[in-house]
Amino acid sequence: MKKNDVAALILIASISLTAAWFAGNALLGSPKQNTRQIEVAEAISAEVERPDKRIFNADAVNPTVERAIGKSANSLPFE
Repeated sequence: MKKNDVAALILIASISLTAAWFAGNALLGSPKQNTRQIEVAEAISAEVERPDKRIFNADAVNPTVERAIGKSANSLPFE
C-alpha cells in the first residue's frame, strides 16, 4: 500500500466516525434531556385498623356458608 492509500483510509475512517457520532447523538439524544419526575411511595406501616363494627359484627350473615332450600336438580346425580 502506498502512503496516499493509508492517508485516504484514515481520512475516510475519521469522517465516517464523526458522521456516525453526530447521527447517533441526533437520533438518541443525551440522557440529561430525558429526565423524569417520579412519585415517592409512602412506607407501609405494620399497624392494622380495626374493621367497622357496623359491617363486621357477631350477628352478621356469613356469606361463605352454603344455604340450600329444597333439593337442587343439579346435585341429584351426585347423591
